[in-house]
Amino acid sequence: MAKKRIVTAKRRYFYDKSVHVILAIVSGFAILVLAAVAIFLFTNSYPAFFMIDQWKFFTGTVWDPTHPVEPLYGFLPLLVSTLIVTLLSALIAIPIGLGATIYLSEIAHPRVRKIFKPAIEVLAGLPSVMLGFLALTVFAKFMWEAFAPGWRPNDYLNLFNGAVFLAVMMVPIMVSLSEDAMNSVPRALKEASLALGMTRWETTWKVIIPAARPGIVAAVMLSIGRAVGETMVVVMATGSSPQLTFNPFSSGQPITSTIAIEMGEVAANTAHYHVLFELGLVLFAITFVLNYVADLAMRKYAERYQ
Repeated sequence: MAKKRIVTAKRRYFYDKSVHVILAIVSGFAILVLAAVAIFLFTNSYPAFFMIDQWKFFTGTVWDPTHPVEPLYGFLPLLVSTLIVTLLSALIAIPIGLGATIYLSEIAHPRVRKIFKPAIEVLAGLPSVMLGFLALTVFAKFMWEAFAPGWRPNDYLNLFNGAVFLAVMMVPIMVSLSEDAMNSVPRALKEASLALGMTRWETTWKVIIPAARPGIVAAVMLSIGRAVGETMVVVMATGSSPQLTFNPFSSGQPITSTIAIEMGEVAANTAHYHVLFELGLVLFAITFVLNYVADLAMRKYAERYQ
């Protein structure tokens, strides 16, 4: 009997050890892929540091690589377009996403939740090119015809148009992750709050949401990261015009659009080719910073509610 127990204990030990090793290998592989992407971007963008003036690159206001006199690689028009599209999409998606999350998690009847949540999650699986088609052929024309007096006909594809459809892509991510965070709050907290006489809404606002805040912050930051890196929708919906503008109803060209549109047209090992990789490196850095900030926020709030 004792021998059988020893054999069972050894099996469990080797099983746990095997799972630990497999998960460590998988995690290490993911880190290697990330490192390979960073090295690939850096080695291909490195020549651009010497082929063009970096000060002009980061402060330039004109992006015109095919200029007949001198190619102009001004980064600011692309950065401003990226920030405007991301900010607008976040302003649209965050209230809708959080409102939908609170409704589905705390208010909706279970039958309603069973219908609504899968329906919202289907949006996350839609190919971005389908949303791009909608933005290009339906929404842009509708908005242009509705507000034509204030718009220039050439700008019916604009940054606002792209931001609306980026928000559509952000909402399912936010709802799915935020609802999981709210549902993971210990039931005892909710029951204690109700037992102390707080209303259902007060319990949701003052207990459930603060306790789930790390997960909600992570959901918001991940969805913003999705908006920054999205390509197809912004290519089809924003007009692809690399002009420096702060007007959301003007055409623009975010960083991802520029890389997608121009990479197939340039010759390898030219300045233009390496500058596009430098744009990719900058985009990688922005995404890395967003994830790092999300991680810091999660740690801060997690410590507060532990």
